[in-house]
Amino acid sequence: MIKCDTDIIKKGLNLLEDKDYSQASDVFEQAHKIYSEQKSDENVSVVLSLNGMAKYLLDKNNLGEALKLLNDGRYMAQYSKDYTAKIVNEYAQGTVDFGEGNSDVALKHFNNAKNLASNYGDELSIMGYVLTRIKQITNNMDFTLPIKSDPLVSLVKIGRSITAVTDINVLLRVIAEETKIAIQADRCTVFLLDKDKNELWSKVALGLDSQEIRFPADKGLAGYVVKTGEPLNIPDAYNDPRFNPDVDKETGYTTKTILCLPIKNNNQEIIGAFQVLNKLNGVFTKSDEDLLVAIGGSASIALENAQLFEQQKELYKEQKALFESFIDTLATSIDARDKITAGHSSRVKLYSMLLADKLGCDEKLKELIEKAATLHDIGKIGIRDSVLQKEGKLTDEEYKHIQEHVRITHNILNKIYMSDDFKMITEFACSHHEKYDGTGYYRHLKGEEIPYGGRILAVADVFDAITSKRHYRDKMPIQNVIDILISGKNKHFDGQLVDAFLDISLDKIVRVFLTENHNSLNDNDSEILSHYNLLNIYDYISNNNEENNDIVELFNFYYSGNKKED
Repeated sequence: MIKCDTDIIKKGLNLLEDKDYSQASDVFEQAHKIYSEQKSDENVSVVLSLNGMAKYLLDKNNLGEALKLLNDGRYMAQYSKDYTAKIVNEYAQGTVDFGEGNSDVALKHFNNAKNLASNYGDELSIMGYVLTRIKQITNNMDFTLPIKSDPLVSLVKIGRSITAVTDINVLLRVIAEETKIAIQADRCTVFLLDKDKNELWSKVALGLDSQEIRFPADKGLAGYVVKTGEPLNIPDAYNDPRFNPDVDKETGYTTKTILCLPIKNNNQEIIGAFQVLNKLNGVFTKSDEDLLVAIGGSASIALENAQLFEQQKELYKEQKALFESFIDTLATSIDARDKITAGHSSRVKLYSMLLADKLGCDEKLKELIEKAATLHDIGKIGIRDSVLQKEGKLTDEEYKHIQEHVRITHNILNKIYMSDDFKMITEFACSHHEKYDGTGYYRHLKGEEIPYGGRILAVADVFDAITSKRHYRDKMPIQNVIDILISGKNKHFDGQLVDAFLDISLDKIVRVFLTENHNSLNDNDSEILSHYNLLNIYDYISNNNEENNDIVELFNFYYSGNKKED
């Protein structure tokens, strides 16, 4: 599918339509450089094909150069497997063949483009040009006649495409661009009525900057149309007292003709207005009014759907915020009850996120792991205070009792009615004590039977447990900590995850364990530590590498909980 910003392609197409072939070729060459840097093969194919056509239309003596560009465009279209690129190449190739008098060959290319557009969509609105060329060939019309996009094709495209668009800003632009083509006007703006603020607004005003436009709903021509429900067809804007010329003065644009109609929903309530400026040839006709009414019928449904979708998104955001607040509250309740390990879940979350980033996890998986890390010890709410808050070593019976917190975590989270995603959070959270060799608890899962998120939590959980200070013991020396991780590879932990964790830069690791005492990392020290990882520290200590003693000392300074003044 065509990607990246395609405004420059559309600019070139407009220049072709205006028969400014030299300028169009310059635009396509500029676009070629941009898309090559972006490595957008499909867009490169499009501009190669269109530039070949532009050079041929500029001068038929450029046939050889045009064919080379078309061949390159066809190769890139096949390489990228993009249907829009193939449509454009077939259209451009057909145009050159038509110009050379090979009408039968040209017709095959145009029909190929037509079929592709019908089956796979027409993102650049090429179909109108293709149908016009087919009409010229089948009616023995001259190749040099004006090639304008068929307005009816734009109407069909509006009805087909905008119903699939849920982003209201994208939708407004689609409607405005296709309405401009359908009505054969210079500019189009779609205004929506904000009933709460009694304002008309639009983020799309073709020909102007893309900033949002807002004004009182009873002002201007659009306001008049929304207020009265009456359409306006003004053949001479400056001779109509309702026209406000101030916008023209600000922009340097000259408004001549105006067509403005209300947009109504299924209940015949006015929800906005179309404002179309400057008919390309003459003035707006009754047929243009009828066509705009037809467009409005399709557009109003799509606009209502998009607004509803926006409301649903806002509701989802509120629900998500509520859910996250609920999760944080649960985690805080454990901190309040188990003051010995207060802050543990928060740090496990941070370490887990560092590891997930290092592993290249996608945003959805990271979100699930984050929630699971926050909730991984929620089952401790069911552990006796005498065990949970005991200082010193636990008895065998007490250790077995505290192991039950994982099963309790599962039981608590499993009772919360939530989506399939939340079920994954439950699975991750209750598997952080499973071991890679199957000797963990509580389900004795082994290897990849352990959910991926659970394997990530296992590394983060153990690392925080042995690097956190307790009132009954100090932190474990960092060499011993790393020894435990390395010796636990493919036994306690997934070995690949340990390797990834040990490769995380020290500045990121330090920032997490500094949250335990609310200290901060000096900027200069952060820059130094960013070039090293835990495995480097382990090697320097193990090999007694005096050359790097300063790095070890700097790390241990922060690891021991000291603080530097900036």
